[in-house]
Amino acid sequence: MMDADPRELAEIRRRIDAVDRQLLEAFNQRARLARRVAEVKRDAGDGDDIYRPEREAEVLRALREANQGPFDDDTVAGLFQEVMAACRTLQRRIVVAFPGPPGTFTEAAARKQFGNGVETRAIDTIDGVFREVEAETADFGVVPVENSTEGVVSHTLDSLVRSRLAICGEIELRIHHCVVGQAEELSAVGRVYAHQQSLAQCRKWLDRELVNAERYGVESTAEAARRAAAEPGTVALAGVLAARTYGLEVLASNVEDEPGGRTRFLVIGARHARPSGFDKTTVLLAARDRPGVLYDLLNAFARRAINLTRIESRQARDALWDYAWFIDLEGHAEDPPIVAALEELGGEAVVCKVLGSYPRGVH
Repeated sequence: MMDADPRELAEIRRRIDAVDRQLLEAFNQRARLARRVAEVKRDAGDGDDIYRPEREAEVLRALREANQGPFDDDTVAGLFQEVMAACRTLQRRIVVAFPGPPGTFTEAAARKQFGNGVETRAIDTIDGVFREVEAETADFGVVPVENSTEGVVSHTLDSLVRSRLAICGEIELRIHHCVVGQAEELSAVGRVYAHQQSLAQCRKWLDRELVNAERYGVESTAEAARRAAAEPGTVALAGVLAARTYGLEVLASNVEDEPGGRTRFLVIGARHARPSGFDKTTVLLAARDRPGVLYDLLNAFARRAINLTRIESRQARDALWDYAWFIDLEGHAEDPPIVAALEELGGEAVVCKVLGSYPRGVH
C-alpha cells in the first residue's frame, strides 16, 4: 500500500479549513438575519411567534430540491434543522413537552422536528402533554398518533377532541430498534427488557441471537433502557437516544424483523400553522347514525377533488352524536375548495371541527 502524499493531504486540509471559515461566517450571517427578523416581529407586536412550522417546511423543501449531493436529502434537512434551532435560541429556548420518560422515540421525534437546541420536558401521560401546552408552561407538545404496525393511538385522538389546541405539524419517524446495554458479549446476556410492541417486532432476531435470555415487557423503551443501566447482565430494546440518555452502549443495530416501520407523531400548539404550499388538514366529523351518512359527508370532498389520506372512525363519547371520524386530507383549511367543503359539512354534520392544518411530514 502506497503512503498518502503529505503535500496533497496538506493542501486538501488547507482548503477544508478555508471552507470551515466560510461556513462559520455564513452561519453567523444567518443568525444576524434571524435576530433581525425577531426584532421586526417584536416591533409589530408578534414577538412570541418564534417557531413558524410552515416557514421552516418551505426552507427545508427548497433545500432538498436544490441538493446535488453527496449528502442525501435527509442529512441536509437534519443539518439545517439544527441551524434553524440554533437561530431560534438567540430569541428564546423553545420548550416541547412529550409523554415520558426521557429517551423515548417520542423525544427523538421532538428533536428531529425542533433540533437539539430545544428544551424537552417529559410528562407522565399524553393528556398531561396537552395540559402542559394549554397552561402555556410548554410552547408545543409532541404526541404519537399512528404506528405503521400497531395502528392508531386512541389517547391522542381522544385528547384532540377535548382540547382547544391545534395540530401544527407532523413527524414521520422511522423506528429502528437497537440492543443496548453494558454487557461486552451478547452471549453473557441473561435478560431482555423491552416494550411489548418491541418484543413482538424483534421476535425473530431474539429467537436467533438471544435464545437463552429471559424477556420482560415494560411500559416504554426508555424504562427498558433505565433497567438495563441498573442491572448487570441485562440489555434493552430501545433507540439510540435512549442509549445515550442512560449511558449504554449500542450492542446491535436495526434488529427489527420487518424494516421500514414508522410511527407518526403530531405537534400540538396554541396557534394554527399558515399555508406552506404542501399541507395536510385533519378534520373531526360527527353525525347521528343513519344509512349512507358517511357517504354523504365524504361526498362534499369528492365533488371538489379533495384527496383524503386517512379515515379513522370512533364510537360516541358524547350524547350528541353516534359516530365520529378523524379525516386527514391534502391541502390547507384556507384553500378555497376545502373552505367550501367545510361550509357544506357544517350544515350536515353534528360536529365539523378543523383540528389543524400543517405542513406534511417528509417520509
